[in-house]
Amino acid sequence: HCTAEADRIIVATQVVEAGVDISAGSLVTDLAPWSSLVQRFGRAARYGGHATVTVLVPPKIDDADEQPYDSASLRAAQEALQKLQDVSLGSLETFEAELPEQQRNELYPYAPAHLLLRREYDELFDTTPDLTGADLDIARFIRSGDERDCLVFWDEVPSEQPAPPADRRPRREELCPVPFLLLREWLCGRESRSQRQPRLRAWVWDWIDGAWKDAAREALLPGRVVCVDAACGGYLPERGFAPDAKARVPVLPPSATQPAFAALQEAADDSQDGENLSIAQWKTIATHGAEVADEAAAIAKAMQLPQPLIDLLRLVGRWHDVGKAHPAFQSRIDPRASGHPDRVDLAKAPAGAWLRSYRCADGERRGFRHELASALALFALLEQCRPDHPALLGPWRQALAALGHPWPQPSAQVGGKLAQDVLALSSADFDLLAYLVAAHHGKVRVALHAAPADQDFVPPKGDSRGLPIRGLREGDVLPSLLLDPQDPPLPELTLTLAPATLGLSPRTGRSWRERTLGLQERFGPAALAWLEALIVAADRRASRWPTPCPLVQSSRMHAAPPSGASNAGWQASDPPLSHGKTA
Repeated sequence: HCTAEADRIIVATQVVEAGVDISAGSLVTDLAPWSSLVQRFGRAARYGGHATVTVLVPPKIDDADEQPYDSASLRAAQEALQKLQDVSLGSLETFEAELPEQQRNELYPYAPAHLLLRREYDELFDTTPDLTGADLDIARFIRSGDERDCLVFWDEVPSEQPAPPADRRPRREELCPVPFLLLREWLCGRESRSQRQPRLRAWVWDWIDGAWKDAAREALLPGRVVCVDAACGGYLPERGFAPDAKARVPVLPPSATQPAFAALQEAADDSQDGENLSIAQWKTIATHGAEVADEAAAIAKAMQLPQPLIDLLRLVGRWHDVGKAHPAFQSRIDPRASGHPDRVDLAKAPAGAWLRSYRCADGERRGFRHELASALALFALLEQCRPDHPALLGPWRQALAALGHPWPQPSAQVGGKLAQDVLALSSADFDLLAYLVAAHHGKVRVALHAAPADQDFVPPKGDSRGLPIRGLREGDVLPSLLLDPQDPPLPELTLTLAPATLGLSPRTGRSWRERTLGLQERFGPAALAWLEALIVAADRRASRWPTPCPLVQSSRMHAAPPSGASNAGWQASDPPLSHGKTA
């Protein structure tokens, strides 16, 4: 706020037009389109009083000199200014209200290059990468035709090091926008060769493998983040991108201001199978699930959601990490790690306890997603305990009989209250539960299909279970799992990929795609995304809770009785669980 005691001169770009809460006593601005000028005027005498506003108008408005604006918008703004004595809020409102429609349209032109249709809106809601790992192109909706930049940063990468570390992430202040064609020409030359010039070392972030990969020509696309070795030059602090500059680029010192959890969150979002958000103190699936359930219910109550929906969101929290009981997830946690509890139902582990890959008896499971295992476990619970459930095969009994499919019989006993709560849901609420469980990391949402890592899987000789989907294979088994110390454990659950198939499955009924389309129609993409965000917020907040896990503590007591004590009578209230069948 400019006062007599606050003599400051602020030189700013267009970013000051909106979102900056300052009040200037004097404002000097170049001529700009009317909507931009109105925003800038709002920074003068923002809290009342008077201010001087000066608009610098060029003697001649020429198309070639007015970038990034077009001359027609500038001429319309100049003509409007000539009719005004002041630019206070009241004067602007009166002036615009009295304008003929044609002149108002000239000041506020609306000529979008792309109009977002409802069909496209629904398609954009599906963020599932295609079989090559590419996402749906949204560039036309978020940038104009002239905005085709890569974001480049420079870093010290020793010559003996093939790429930057996988955990290297640029900060906002390090990024320099560079038109992608200029960047291609600098790194790869003008010819159509795909490889970069050997003397210029550069990398792009590969989301599929969670690593920096060589910056080949075809990888240099608008929006990509590119790291360039500081020794290659190409940047001047006073000018920005400078392809002719040969001097080593000065690198910004590392920042110590980013919270540790924010870094973990960013790393988890930047790879298809990262478990960075599972890095925390030792906690079991049961304890973490209860904490997320409480946090989700607290948020939902604060938002005054109806009680049935609050109850469902609480159930999502309790169930969201059930898939971490899968042997592939547990294999990531090193049993030799310091302080490892004698359990195989862990949801969280410290940073030093994580191994590099997911492994099962049939080999490595790259791209494994525990949240998909959690969702498939819901289908397995219905299939094994109540196949006639309306969310499963209940409505299709006669159709399946006519097609010659025998009616399945229950093969497992219903577990405790949490299992009964799932079995008591309506078909529509079961679909919402399964969807929110699967979507809580944003990696598995409205479609289920194999990722590139799944297509590289080589099954053992004689194994006919087919390829994985997000690291999960037909017939994988979740061992019996304790979800609530007050409940009996869940039964052992055999997972099926049947929901990924199109059409009616004789095991799981409607396909995943049909269910998610029904949810989009029921809630609309915006409301469904809002519910996803609520669960994501609850999960990430609870992941930061420093509360101890009583099940971990009891396991340690069971595994290591005090010195001199006999084993007689030394029993933990919750003995360690066995792994059950191998996958």
